[in-house]
Amino acid sequence: MSLFAWCSRRAGGLAMLALIALSYWVISGELEAQRHGYKYSSTDSLSAPNYNPQGAGIWVSIFSYYSLLIHFLVFVFPIRSCWAVFTITRSLQKTARSKSLKDFKFAHRRRGSSTSLSSSETLTSSRDLSSTSSSEAGDLDPEFYTDGDIAPDRVIHAIVIPNYKEENDTLKETLEVLASHPQARNTYDVYLAMEQRENNADTKAARFTNEFSKKFRSIDFTIHPSDIPGELAGKGSNMAWAARKLSEKYSIGQRKDVIVTGIDADSHLSSNYFALVTTMHMASPDTANTTLYSAPIIFDRNAHNVPAIVRVADVLWSAAGMSGLYKGSTIAPPTSVYSLPLELVDRVGGWDCDSEAIGEDLHMYLKCFFALNGNLTVKTVMSPVSQTNVTGGGHGKGLTGLIADIQARYKQAQRHMWGALDTGYALRKVVELWQERKHTSRAFRPLHTSMNDESDTYVPDSQIDGVDMELAPESGIFSDVVTDTLSAPDYERILSLFHRLFEAHFLPVQMTILVVASTLYMWVTEGTKDIHGVAWIFTVCNVLRTAGFMEVALYLFLYEGFHRICVETREKEMSDAGLTKGMHFSRREVKTNYIDYVMVPLVAPVFGSIPCAQAQIQHFWTLDLVYSVSKKVTRKRGKSLTAAAMV
Repeated sequence: MSLFAWCSRRAGGLAMLALIALSYWVISGELEAQRHGYKYSSTDSLSAPNYNPQGAGIWVSIFSYYSLLIHFLVFVFPIRSCWAVFTITRSLQKTARSKSLKDFKFAHRRRGSSTSLSSSETLTSSRDLSSTSSSEAGDLDPEFYTDGDIAPDRVIHAIVIPNYKEENDTLKETLEVLASHPQARNTYDVYLAMEQRENNADTKAARFTNEFSKKFRSIDFTIHPSDIPGELAGKGSNMAWAARKLSEKYSIGQRKDVIVTGIDADSHLSSNYFALVTTMHMASPDTANTTLYSAPIIFDRNAHNVPAIVRVADVLWSAAGMSGLYKGSTIAPPTSVYSLPLELVDRVGGWDCDSEAIGEDLHMYLKCFFALNGNLTVKTVMSPVSQTNVTGGGHGKGLTGLIADIQARYKQAQRHMWGALDTGYALRKVVELWQERKHTSRAFRPLHTSMNDESDTYVPDSQIDGVDMELAPESGIFSDVVTDTLSAPDYERILSLFHRLFEAHFLPVQMTILVVASTLYMWVTEGTKDIHGVAWIFTVCNVLRTAGFMEVALYLFLYEGFHRICVETREKEMSDAGLTKGMHFSRREVKTNYIDYVMVPLVAPVFGSIPCAQAQIQHFWTLDLVYSVSKKVTRKRGKSLTAAAMV
């Protein structure tokens, strides 16, 4: 391993140590100068003294201006999140009104094509895209297409559900939600990605495939072996295995219209999600196979059963995900659920399986981003994904239960922060991109024909020069090779990407260190002359820090509307499908959620700075994290609950 590779994998920890060293040098230097005074010299008796401080010198300015930069980034991030949640909420409200109007206007058509799980057959219309033709919910404007322009059955959705020791009820409920979609019978190929490590995984999967065999276009399962060398157990390695297996089922001609979607076992997606992805895929043929689709997430099922500190942690986690999903954003890493065309999966060689890929959503995004020289197209699917809050089973168990829930959420936060390894991955990829910037020709084969290394997915031009690709299918030599020429690197997007990575993996720890260090610096220099001319910087930092807290409060206020429209929309859709029995719908109101606003200052260090610092320190001696499945809420066949008091 080269020195650069070693350092890149520990970039977060090295940056943390560097800042601690800088802070110590500056504070100790100023403290020493305070004890012994400042030396000064004078050229003559009439001139003013020329101060020559023996303190930290130029390092004080570096420390001060870096502190200003970090505080500015902390100030900017909530603004972007507020704008994102505001625009997403407005779009969802317009979509809901549009759908209500359509339901009223075409009620007779809906009665003739409605679907229910009580029926063994799920009907669909080739012209019904769940109101996407008039929806502002995608990145497309509705006037650019009509229902008559779309043949939705042409696009196949390969839906992969990686799971390991998930509750049967949780998995069944997710499948029921998918089966309730009007287009499920014609366009959904569902794959249950099971783990060999789970006892009787094949029996469990077979039971579900038999039960839902008539609900989807097809449903199958894969069993990921537990003894593959070099793999780290987790969602990424499971997705990689499942993708390789499903790749075998689609011909070269089909692949351009196969969309692979990875979801968690507890993810509930609206039918509008797949309808919007279908529409955007078919409406943009030029970029269809270089596009990744992201959606906002919402924790709206058991939020009333978890402590406020856990609930707020997940609200802020969804804020981080939404911060890049506003209209016009070119950098939009997905959170948990995302979709991408099978041809793009082929191009990048599928999902990675090593320790750096434990955050498979961001890692796959980065892999696609750099494989296209930064020219990855990202589109926001304005159909929020419903998920459950992590729980330790502590509801109703007093202090012991509170601690159990906090521990469960902390473990998940540590797994999230372990994804700081992706910054190192991006650093190495950008160096590789620079070295190969003049080589833009690419050729690749279907995922299942490769052996998951670069030599199999990248076919040198020398191997295909002189070959008539029109004759290749007949000869069979290069019948499965796809050739392409990449656009030049987009350095502006690459710079924006590293800004977002810095926010995610560096900012929590850097901000915490600087808050403590700047406070100590101000205490040490209190009452002395500002010979470095930096006192104004810390005054500005205090203003930015205060404004940042106010912005987070504003985000929580805006989130109330987002949460409300999401719950109402999901409840209506589930009611129409006859699935509300036993489902939970966590509602929010400002007057009953005031405690959430109070919890923000506590949530930031407990589930942000501390697990981030812990992960970065551990990276110095290990890159492997023992993956453990977070406990999800188990479905109960009972009356849905409303949060009367979210405490």
